[in-house]
Amino acid sequence: MNRQQFRQLVEAARDQAPDPDDAGDVARRASARPATRPAAETVAAQQVLWDLMADSCTNPLWAAAYVINGGCSDDGFDCFRGWLIAQGREVFGRAAARPDALADLPVVRASAADGHCLECEEVLSIVWNARIRATGRRLAGDAFTLRYPELDPTWDFDFDDHAETTRRLPRPAALHLE
Repeated sequence: MNRQQFRQLVEAARDQAPDPDDAGDVARRASARPATRPAAETVAAQQVLWDLMADSCTNPLWAAAYVINGGCSDDGFDCFRGWLIAQGREVFGRAAARPDALADLPVVRASAADGHCLECEEVLSIVWNARIRATGRRLAGDAFTLRYPELDPTWDFDFDDHAETTRRLPRPAALHLE
């Protein structure tokens, strides 16, 4: 499974979900699909998932997740990026390129009003669960490679510094910090 096929898998799951903003439901629906594919495709899908996680591992996006969720640990950032993957290719690409654009999403604006965290750990298990469903076995630990990039040192500041965060991410900060 290549990147385009994985993204189509997520889009199809979003299309089936009664509420496409329910990332957990999208993850469950997406997990059912690769279970019917050959085992080699499942392994390839796991690599695609982790490549998307690596693509979105940036300080600016982490700062946005921190603002939007009222804090964001390492694991919380993984779960935020899982949520972001469940939003589909277009939203993922826009947010990875310009984290400030997250403020355009109705679900992000709603989270500011209700305090709901935008995280989805289940997305990180889409392929894992599909593999178990299809074969009864787990993925081998060496079936994929994690390639996290170096973080941008110019974004190495305390995300609790509201003035700096507001300067760098004005739109999410306006929603979540005021």
